[in-house]
Amino acid sequence: MEDAHSVYEKVTGKILLMDLAPSWLFLSPGFRKSRSLLAAKRCIDIVVSLVGIILGLPLMAVIAVAILLETGLPVLFRQERVGLGQRPFTILKFRSMFQDAEAGGPSWALKNDPRVTRVGQLLRKFRLDELPQLFNVLRGEMSLVGPRPEQTQLCAMLNERIPMYWRRHSARPGITGWAQVKYQYGSTIEETERKLEYDLYYIKNLSLKLDLAIILATFNVILFGRGAK
Repeated sequence: MEDAHSVYEKVTGKILLMDLAPSWLFLSPGFRKSRSLLAAKRCIDIVVSLVGIILGLPLMAVIAVAILLETGLPVLFRQERVGLGQRPFTILKFRSMFQDAEAGGPSWALKNDPRVTRVGQLLRKFRLDELPQLFNVLRGEMSLVGPRPEQTQLCAMLNERIPMYWRRHSARPGITGWAQVKYQYGSTIEETERKLEYDLYYIKNLSLKLDLAIILATFNVILFGRGAK
């Protein structure tokens, strides 16, 4: 007979954190991935990111010029994020906010964020600000699909506030992910905890088939601009 957590997982596509014993995660066979699966996923990341960079260079050049004309340099936004094994790395994005918008410290994205430029609003709506992350994927810091990497300072706070939050770092962070296509942006502790439930489901059920489903769903999200901030 299946336990309540297993039934909930199958019905909802996420893992219920409430009253979840850590042993349920550690002993679950889904959290142990074969080397062949991880190698195949990495090979796909390399090929797709390389092709994406080559084909996307003209578009990225246009975006860079648009940012430069509106708000000047720098065109790229660099920020330290937490990756696989809780190792920090520098994520690359097209700058969608005004210069020095985070001078007061990091924070979550807000609805109708006043820090976002006019060009930035368009980039965020269609996720074009994420294009430079193809270089992060090529370098092995990210994957095409996986939990979205969080800012270092926020991650330290979330590790203290949310049980088992650190478990999401057992997979490479992704440009898109299960939580991104199934849920909204997390801008509170509670919303981040809900997103974690989807992230843990993805890690437990990681497969190339699931990755393909997420990528196809991401195109749908991009077309309709759902969840953009």
